Amino acid sequence: MPIPLQHALEEQATAARTKVSLLRSPGRYLLLSALAGAFIGVAGVLLIMVTGPLGAQHSAWTKLIQGGVFGIALILVVFAGSELCTGNVLTMTQGVTRRRVSPLGAVGVIVFSFIGNLIGSIVFAWIVHSAGVLDMVGVPGKPAPGATLLTGMLTTKIHESTEALFFRGVLCNFLVCLALWTAGRTRSDGAKIALIFWCLLAFIGSGFEHVVANMTYFSLGLFQHVPGVTVGAFARDLLFVGLGNLVGGAVLVGIAYSVIARPAKGAGTHTDTQTDTQTGAPVAPPVGAQTGVPVETAKS
Repeated sequence: MPIPLQHALEEQATAARTKVSLLRSPGRYLLLSALAGAFIGVAGVLLIMVTGPLGAQHSAWTKLIQGGVFGIALILVVFAGSELCTGNVLTMTQGVTRRRVSPLGAVGVIVFSFIGNLIGSIVFAWIVHSAGVLDMVGVPGKPAPGATLLTGMLTTKIHESTEALFFRGVLCNFLVCLALWTAGRTRSDGAKIALIFWCLLAFIGSGFEHVVANMTYFSLGLFQHVPGVTVGAFARDLLFVGLGNLVGGAVLVGIAYSVIARPAKGAGTHTDTQTDTQTGAPVAPPVGAQTGVPVETAKS
């Protein structure tokens, strides 16, 4: 059975407070964030190299395979331990709604993790470029499938409208934060991995936009001298996809579940708060139930 919404929300709020305390060591926090950028980069390069040949053949399976391999990104972030700005949008929003952290502290965590993610993505992309991975040719005399797929991806992103980038960013982080939220409602590592896998399959397979994944793609494009890829195009993508990710994670998941899990007026606090078995939302206790003792919250 999933952890009740109230308990899951309290754990997110506690995690938010921990993240703010990590900012007291900014160098260490930037390193944690850089690792997350690199972890997302690992999945991005894997996606390019595995499906480059499929893309060259115009295979109908390309998107499905891309979604299937990208799950390693968030699995590494969660299980290795690192700071991903798009996930922090969820945690810090719920920390603010539970009044565990200040809005300024929440903004600080999101901004610092964004900067760290960018640093990690650029460094990882430079290492991949230096290794010549994207230029590996599967068939002599044919273009390198990895480089070809990267060029096609970036060309599409560059020519997308601002509106499309923003709303694809909203939809993407809706799914990424749902992956983290649902994974946080189970104690089973196997269940966490499965939930993350399916949510990321949905976001990649649907063609949504993730700002940290794009950090790696655009960095690779700059190093590979992909036509049309400029620092200006990179910045435009980060701005509008990043804003979309912010709205998708903060509003559609963070605030939405904060409102849903909020106790009904006059309910008070109870040791025996019951939850709906399907939604996890709190329901009224039976008549005669004891009241007045604070609910114990699980520690993250």
